[in-house]
Amino acid sequence: QVQLVESGGGLVQAGGSLRLSCAASGRTFSSYVMGWFRQAPGKEREFVAAIRSSDGPTYYADSVKGRFTISRDNAENTVSLQMNSLKPEDTAVYYCAATTGSRGYSQPVRYDYWGQGTQVTVSS
Repeated sequence: QVQLVESGGGLVQAGGSLRLSCAASGRTFSSYVMGWFRQAPGKEREFVAAIRSSDGPTYYADSVKGRFTISRDNAENTVSLQMNSLKPEDTAVYYCAATTGSRGYSQPVRYDYWGQGTQVTVSS
């Protein structure tokens, strides 16, 4: 069992920035691919970003590419999502997820463990 806890969400104006963090416990953190997903009310959960068990490679949804950056600190068992140039359409609950899989990083069904989510609201 792996436990994931997100933090850092909040209310921000369009064009602003937020940094989300995910703290992991349980099995060895460094062995997991970590992903960020988001879900807006009435919408499907969608992929945001992922990072492999090493420092790279990283993967991003087209909608956030160039604005968001995913990173991890294996020594601290954390993964972060730096979000810049935020837009109202980024408003959602953001979830941290973990998987030992090596394929399909953008697919929610590939992930075994999920955090409780943190709310991000971007005002226009």
